[in-house]
Amino acid sequence: MAVVDPHYVWAFGHAVMLFGAAYILLQTVFFRPTPAKVYRLSYAGALLSYSIVVFKSLGRPQANMTYLRRAFVDENVQYAVLALYWFISKPINISILPFATFSLFHCLTFIRTNVIPKFVPPPPPQAAGQPRPPPAALDNVSRQIQLWVKGNYDSAMRFVAYAELAILARVVIGALTFRTPFLAPLFLAHFIRLRYHASPFTRQAVGNVTARIDNLVGSRGGALAQGWTAVKKLVAGWGGGHLVTPQGAPAGGAGAGAGAGPGAGAGAGAGAGAGAGAGQRRQ
Repeated sequence: MAVVDPHYVWAFGHAVMLFGAAYILLQTVFFRPTPAKVYRLSYAGALLSYSIVVFKSLGRPQANMTYLRRAFVDENVQYAVLALYWFISKPINISILPFATFSLFHCLTFIRTNVIPKFVPPPPPQAAGQPRPPPAALDNVSRQIQLWVKGNYDSAMRFVAYAELAILARVVIGALTFRTPFLAPLFLAHFIRLRYHASPFTRQAVGNVTARIDNLVGSRGGALAQGWTAVKKLVAGWGGGHLVTPQGAPAGGAGAGAGAGPGAGAGAGAGAGAGAGAGQRRQ
């Protein structure tokens, strides 16, 4: 019996998520009910891909603190746990946006690095002084995919960061209106807390949203402004961030430095060609 390459299984999982998400979003646009089976199938695909990457990076699960500490700070483990939570929870369509974004980049890069080369023969050796022949059509497509992925990686990661904050707002409102379990905002808030410390894109998004609310609430003053300041202090104390603007500093400063800092954490950075295979962040 032939052994299936895990890399192809990984790509299959991302393809399931990508096409499932496209169908779910299309149903949402036309105000149709959420296709629950497709929703769970999409997250099953994501779980398949993340499980392969986690197993490859961390090895077999072990019942010791060293393994657990490594797993706790691993971005792929965090997203695998989040995918599992959405898989077993009541469907929330917007939750699929971050995973669909990652899968889009991974699928495009898989096509460029694994599929197209099987149909494009290597170029013949060129004699000295002869002009290089124009690239084949598929080779040209491969180059365009590479340029698009590299050129849009940062924008996509910023979109994911804001989408995750929008999902948090959605589950908070759902919990307050008794449409979503109260566990959902607590779980997602802790996830975003981990992302805040690992991702400059999340820090920038949190800083920008905080600054906008500062400007909106500050213009009204009174009890509303005091309440918002108390909420920021509570969140900053729990999350270890800096959401309260020091006195004398402009309100917009909360977002100005939020994106500063090291690269994108545990995975490949923007310049490395996002989406490239199983070694990249947010697999």
